[in-house]
Amino acid sequence: MRRVLRYRNFLVREATRMKNKTAGLLMETGAEYDKQRVHGTRYFDALLGRLEDIPDSVLDLLRLTHSNMKVFDSNQKKPLSALSRHPGLKKRVELLMTIQGVGETTALAWALEIDDPGRFSSIKKAVSYCGFCSAQHESAGKGHRGPLSKQRNKHLQTMLIEAAKLAPRWNPSLAWVYDKERSRGANKNQATLAVARKLVAYLLCVDKTGKPFERREAQKDLD
Repeated sequence: MRRVLRYRNFLVREATRMKNKTAGLLMETGAEYDKQRVHGTRYFDALLGRLEDIPDSVLDLLRLTHSNMKVFDSNQKKPLSALSRHPGLKKRVELLMTIQGVGETTALAWALEIDDPGRFSSIKKAVSYCGFCSAQHESAGKGHRGPLSKQRNKHLQTMLIEAAKLAPRWNPSLAWVYDKERSRGANKNQATLAVARKLVAYLLCVDKTGKPFERREAQKDLD
């Protein structure tokens, strides 16, 4: 199942590459288009119909790239749907999704890459496994972190970073973590990593206890 999910993620990356290639070809020819609608079939067909002074070879490349994008995008949905319905994963994924900002793909990635959450005796060890640990250095009374460790589960690290970029929009506690780091002078990437570490803590807690996530109002400012 882990292999299936990783292959699905490969298809998503290929679909994104095809979308970027389509946009690149259009920009090379100086064509004007709606960025929000260009990958829709109806709009794309209408766009090609009104393009002028564009070589036929470029039009063929645009059709081929768009067709490939649709194939990759369609096929990536099938394994995701099958995994989400798997009886051994369904309940676990539903519990993980009680965390605001955690979607189906993130929950599946966590469940399949972590396997047994009991093998992590602490949040720190889980954070390290996900690749969000770095050495802490101090110089002249000022502390700073070194680069992230290369010993990590890169598949899970990638998924959690992507989730951490969006999760603050839906989870007030994670939004507070992000804003706190930014107020301390951290850049956007550093703040996102702080959110990812907190997200690991939430995921591990829910996964080990088997209980839905609950945001405690009394502790939100102390989180």
